[in-house]
Amino acid sequence: MDNVTVRQGESATLRCSVDNRVTRVAWLNRSSILYAGNDKWCLDPRVVLLANTKTQYSIQIQDVDVYDEGPYTCSVQTDNHPKTSRVHLIVQVSPKITEISSDISINEGGNVSLTCIATGRPDPTITWRHISPKAVGFISEDEYLEITGITREQSGEYECSASNDVAAPVVQRVKVTVNYPPYISGAKSTGVPVGQKGILMCEASAVPSADFQWYKDDKRLAEGQKGLKVENKAFSSKLTFFNVSEQDYGNYTCVASNQLGNTNASMILYGPGAVHDGNNGAWRRGGCVWLLALPLAQLARHF
Repeated sequence: MDNVTVRQGESATLRCSVDNRVTRVAWLNRSSILYAGNDKWCLDPRVVLLANTKTQYSIQIQDVDVYDEGPYTCSVQTDNHPKTSRVHLIVQVSPKITEISSDISINEGGNVSLTCIATGRPDPTITWRHISPKAVGFISEDEYLEITGITREQSGEYECSASNDVAAPVVQRVKVTVNYPPYISGAKSTGVPVGQKGILMCEASAVPSADFQWYKDDKRLAEGQKGLKVENKAFSSKLTFFNVSEQDYGNYTCVASNQLGNTNASMILYGPGAVHDGNNGAWRRGGCVWLLALPLAQLARHF
């Protein structure tokens, strides 16, 4: 039995070789007659007669679909005895993703399960990969992708690809957002002369974005306070002193918070001539704040 392989939507030509001894000929699909000689027996308009000559008897099935797949028989009657030849029609179908997980938001440390279901003939191969500059190759060759204890570095888009060599692979993406509490990555003390403009910066990464607040010692600085301006962005906050005075010198604390937690960092605005360690400040890690001690004399100059 010969195989004829076509893609869904294409036309399939079924050929049968004959000679001058043939008296009657017909094409059948299982037990149903499609054509007998030049006479059409089926009602399907997609089935047409291509050739009925002394050497060939051929039909064509147009716009082939999966239900057309199966055995077809060419039945030939000669003076001596009947003879049949069979053809098996194989219909290939391009891959199609029929089900995929929705975008997901999860807290860091949680478990993620992503699903990608696809159909096609032959059955498509499913692969998952992380769309990230640091990601290399596939991270799963299965319909299901499991991530245990997800980290912030694993956030981003995950691409499901379905391929079976019938057509170009089809791809869809799922966005995974990993939420985590604020982490202050930049906060430095600054020296500014009286009468000049001074700026203290606080940078923090967080998902969702952090809300920022500023304190001088234990007093919160209000937005719009005279001589000061607070500018908050998604990942940073800037405290600007338009005209620094002696009263402005001292210790300032930036507090970054979201619904998952908060952290803070302290920095000092100091004047010229103050002996100051550029790394001085306060960092809160694991719920603790660590302050580097200043000499009493230096504290007296600042406060």
